Amino acid sequence: MAKVRNNIFVRGLSGSVGDQFVMKQDRNGRTIISNSPTFKENREFTEAQLGQQEKFREAVEYAKEAQTQQIYINKSAEAARTPYNVAMADFFHAPEILELDVAAWNGAVGQVIRMKVMDDVKVAQVNVVITDGTGAVLEQGAAVQSDNRWWNYTTTATAQDGARVIVTARDLPGNISVFNWD
Repeated sequence: MAKVRNNIFVRGLSGSVGDQFVMKQDRNGRTIISNSPTFKENREFTEAQLGQQEKFREAVEYAKEAQTQQIYINKSAEAARTPYNVAMADFFHAPEILELDVAAWNGAVGQVIRMKVMDDVKVAQVNVVITDGTGAVLEQGAAVQSDNRWWNYTTTATAQDGARVIVTARDLPGNISVFNWD
């Protein structure tokens, strides 16, 4: 992408030139020039496209409500975006469970299982479920955030070999990610 600085020809220019290209300004005052969009009048949408359109409608509803939350206002100050745009983007991005640290856990009560979880805005909740080899739940509960991206869960039950740890992370819009450890 070419970057032109302080060009008097395009500075502040907006609108379109025929059906060839469109010029607009972004929030930072930069002039964006792009091809004009084209659409077929009688186009038919696929199921996937209709599903994405519905998800976008839900994101708009969420962003309208969430844009007044202080966390979105603070995040928007860090970037050249509005709180509404930050909330829209957050709606489409689920949290990521980057790492599961079970080095300090051997199945005994009172040991800590650590999870490294991140989200583009905020991880709202991390839960842990520990099952035995047959899938029966031995224990479950909420992890506690210990520092920036790390969450800790202290075990309350004894687990034998073959135990499975299932970690779920949720962000503010309600997106959920799941990580399984056998």
